[in-house]
Amino acid sequence: MGSVFTGTPPFEVSRRDVIAFADAVGATSPVHRDIAEARAGGFSDLLAPVTFPVVIAQEAEAEYIADPASGVDFSRVVHAEESFSHRRAVVAGETLTTAVHVDAITARGGLTLVTTRTEITDEAGDGVATVVSTLAVRGADA
Repeated sequence: MGSVFTGTPPFEVSRRDVIAFADAVGATSPVHRDIAEARAGGFSDLLAPVTFPVVIAQEAEAEYIADPASGVDFSRVVHAEESFSHRRAVVAGETLTTAVHVDAITARGGLTLVTTRTEITDEAGDGVATVVSTLAVRGADA
């Protein structure tokens, strides 16, 4: 607990990523697929759906999960909770970096709950979004 992981390479948000995620979550607004529509809406490029930061956060959380010191066996993980705090929209064409903070580890009846907070920043170092995720890791006997 209290560890911070910053080794994940920067995430380059592509138009393809935005469109694929919009398709996956059923986001039908043309600002996710049509550059002219996105620009008419005041965005520099395609607008990512509001839950898109989960893609970036999960990629970054993989660094923590892969660390043997985490003790997390991903085959025993169930996603328990996710929340988002946005400072601004995510658009295609930008490069974002992450810092994953391990905020809490709590053992309860055969489960270990691991709460991470992923801070996503842009190239200027300004905050873009925060993703808080809780993973439930089943014990060997669960």
